[in-house]
Amino acid sequence: MQLDELNAEIREFCDRREWGQYHTPKELAIGITTESSELLERFRFKNKQEQIALIDEPRSREIIEDEMADVLFFLLRFADLYDIDLETALENKLEKNRAQYPEDEYKGRNKKHDE
Repeated sequence: MQLDELNAEIREFCDRREWGQYHTPKELAIGITTESSELLERFRFKNKQEQIALIDEPRSREIIEDEMADVLFFLLRFADLYDIDLETALENKLEKNRAQYPEDEYKGRNKKHDE
């Protein structure tokens, strides 16, 4: 599915439930953060092997996928309601990142540009 198709599906889902009244920028940002935190919680205090095992185990993977879908839901809803073109926003951000993190200087490094 393309982003516009996902947006239409989410819009219809929310409209049928009259949830638009609750979807202010702040509430949607809280939703993104909350759902992201629930995803992060799955991996808390786990070493790399345990993290991979969570992804490989079917029930745990389903929970991880659900949390990721929740994050995507809130992100797409926010973008749709407030006319944010996520594809353009991502392209613009990648351009900025390419300038801020030149490949020859940052290849294999995980430091921020100001470190």
